[in-house]
Amino acid sequence: QVQLVESGGGLVQAGGSLRLSCAASGRTFSNYAMGWFRQAPGKEREFVAAISRRSGSTYYEDSVKGRFTISRDNAKNTLYLQMNSLKPEDTAVYYCAATQGPSYSVSSYDSWGQGTQVTVSS
Repeated sequence: QVQLVESGGGLVQAGGSLRLSCAASGRTFSNYAMGWFRQAPGKEREFVAAISRRSGSTYYEDSVKGRFTISRDNAKNTLYLQMNSLKPEDTAVYYCAATQGPSYSVSSYDSWGQGTQVTVSS
């Protein structure tokens, strides 16, 4: 399995921006499609965005389309999530995860990071 470590979370006001990073190690990063998920207190973990192995395809949950951008740098073994126009409802722990092929489903992902907290104040 690939090891994943997220960073970049924090406290931001509504309308602000954050960029999350996910550093991968242990296996060939470019062999994996990658995804971002989030989990708010008392809620199920939910899909946010996914990207194919060579960045040719990206996928987004409807509520983040036009505000969030997923990207990856295979030379740096790093996944990113640029989050703009943040809303209080985006508050959650954000996780990166690796899978064989892009998927919206939590169960499709084999490796997970520890998560990074994003808090958006109103």
